[in-house]
Amino acid sequence: MNVMKKDIRALTKEQLRLFFEERGDKAFRGNQVYEWLWHKGAHSFEDMTNISKPTRQMLEENFVINHIHVDQMQRSADGTIKNAVRLHDGLVVESVLIPTPTRTTACVSSQVGCSLDCKFCATARLKRMRNLNPDEIYDQVVAIDRESKLYHNRPLSNIVFMGMGEPLMNYNNVIKAIDKITSPEGLGMSPKRITVSTSGVPKMIKKMADDEVRFKLAVSLHSAIDEVRTSIMPFNTTFPLSDLREALEYWYEKTKSRITYEYVVWDGINDTKEDINALVKFCSYVPCKVNLIEYNPIDDGEFQQASSKAIDTYISILESKGIVVNVRRSRGKDIDAACGQLANKS
Repeated sequence: MNVMKKDIRALTKEQLRLFFEERGDKAFRGNQVYEWLWHKGAHSFEDMTNISKPTRQMLEENFVINHIHVDQMQRSADGTIKNAVRLHDGLVVESVLIPTPTRTTACVSSQVGCSLDCKFCATARLKRMRNLNPDEIYDQVVAIDRESKLYHNRPLSNIVFMGMGEPLMNYNNVIKAIDKITSPEGLGMSPKRITVSTSGVPKMIKKMADDEVRFKLAVSLHSAIDEVRTSIMPFNTTFPLSDLREALEYWYEKTKSRITYEYVVWDGINDTKEDINALVKFCSYVPCKVNLIEYNPIDDGEFQQASSKAIDTYISILESKGIVVNVRRSRGKDIDAACGQLANKS
């Protein structure tokens, strides 16, 4: 009878130490294995060269390392890299390396598909198949860090949870992955260089605040008028703007951390003065900044980028009210790696 082996990376360091102690070995072997798994990114037990061969064989008999595999890597003309990442069960997610002159950012996925139903996003059309495990999230970052060093001659500097999936619908695993990414025993990255982007799940935003997380929060807003937001993000009927506002006020009260609103302006959908004034009002509730994001088409004509005039009007009114606004130009459009385009079309 075939017995399914446990993924060794599901064990804590303490559990690994106990595993060795129970077999009459020294507990520090658990420390060694843990370092190989996380800090050194071992793909197999054979990689663990300072551990005896009999011990490696024993680990092989008891465990597996369900490491991701980059099935396909595409490089854009602008230097952006998109990875099609195959998971141990054959499912595929995508992650992206976004370079600028001063930094390289990893855009990572948290779910296979997505739990939510934003009409403008290609990933939402896939529906959620499952949550990613902490190690699968971590592995995406490790792969992009290696590509950053190889192709851009510098280590990864920032991480955004803006890939496939809604991170707050996979909260526990995302938090565990971030703990590993920021731990000196993992990648040792500063939490201030990590941004978790959510479409807005109020109770989970409050939970993050209660958990005293140290990473940054971004909200995929796109409209501050309930009727408009519901038309493009139907889950807004469950999580209306009033609930989102309350959660964000709670977040800021607890963390004193400024929020980033991600906002795409579409032709004929949210490009009027009424839309801008509603956003200005929403921005008055807590300290924030606004990222106006260039829209990337996903094969149909329902959503079209607003005119330059509409974008300029947004910028001038927001700035006149003292609101920090940045315009984010899309990267990697030629390989479907831009915001909203991740749909396993590699």
